[in-house]
Amino acid sequence: MAVQSMTGFARAAAEHEGTAFAWEVRSVNGRSLETRLRLAPGFERLEMPAKQAMQRKFARGNLQATLSVSRSGSLAQPVVNEAFLRDVAGLARRLEEQFGCRPASADGLLALRGVLEVPETVEDEDVRKALDTAVLGALDAALADLEAARLAEGAVLADVIADQVSTIEKLTRDAEADPSREPAAIRERIAMQVKLITESANGLDEQRLNQEAALLATRADIREEIDRLKAHVAAARQLLADGGVVGRKLDFLAQEFNRESNTLCSKSNATSVTSIGLELKAVVDQLREQVQNLE
Repeated sequence: MAVQSMTGFARAAAEHEGTAFAWEVRSVNGRSLETRLRLAPGFERLEMPAKQAMQRKFARGNLQATLSVSRSGSLAQPVVNEAFLRDVAGLARRLEEQFGCRPASADGLLALRGVLEVPETVEDEDVRKALDTAVLGALDAALADLEAARLAEGAVLADVIADQVSTIEKLTRDAEADPSREPAAIRERIAMQVKLITESANGLDEQRLNQEAALLATRADIREEIDRLKAHVAAARQLLADGGVVGRKLDFLAQEFNRESNTLCSKSNATSVTSIGLELKAVVDQLREQVQNLE
């Protein structure tokens, strides 16, 4: 199963017995799934089935779907309220005669509310159900196109994330193989630090000296951080291979990567390891930005 991005756009249009309609669906990043609808007047009844269709298709993201509808003139012919028009036209003539107002124009009279009316089309239950089925079918087509767009972007993101995970693995190996971690180098550093301790503390006994040396060695040991970084690399690769809804899990791993790189920097007593740790932090920050876009 492939991973998906949470961003995308799609449009699907269709026609059913004189009624044309179109869906536009947009998706952006979100912590969970949030659906919003903008439906054409008279189609509010489709809110629930439309939301259910979106929920079946996606697990995360802020989705907005807009439905526009237009009907052919044969279905809804405008009707002139002639009685009301005569009254309004008579009033316009009296105003013209008594006050010298400009003569009323035909388009001006027809633009008055109540003069020109478009009656609502009466649909029986079977006709309405058939139209609803066609409209929801177009929504399904739009959602399928949106899914394809999210999958295409998700594939690109997966490659970017995989490269970043590989970089983290390389830096982890660099830290593990750094010459400063060789036993001889560690002994030399501890010896220098112990010398500083003995010079600054008169009468320090041998047992205390051994304790301080052991403490220095423990604080400088990054074996645990390296092992955890390797485990997180393996877990990230497995999630990318499994696919599906992995955005949150990868986000959690990115936080763990960040924690280990911080600890590695704080434990480091060699500039070479510190440099590797800082580079690790930079790559992890980039990784965290990318996984925020995944479903």
